Amino acid sequence: MTRKLIIAILFNWLVNPAAASAQPDINVTHGELLYSTHCIACHSAEIHWRDKRLATDWISLKAQVRRWQKTAGLGWRENEITLVAHYLNTIHYHYPE
Repeated sequence: MTRKLIIAILFNWLVNPAAASAQPDINVTHGELLYSTHCIACHSAEIHWRDKRLATDWISLKAQVRRWQKTAGLGWRENEITLVAHYLNTIHYHYPE
């Protein structure tokens, strides 16, 4: 499913010149790609909305991304952890960074 989404987005950019010339937030885009590729298989959007969430601020959000990427054996660098946390923060949490 994720592969189909990525292909659809790329196809849209190739076919639609206006979309291709738009300047996306590269940090959100790369963070979204990492999340979509490695995390979405186990996480639905509801996990970010639950009452007993472990991420309660920017620092704990980054800590949870760091924790789960380590558990999954992804070996992300600190900047990749930050990009995924930034993406999640932009989409779900809206904590001050």
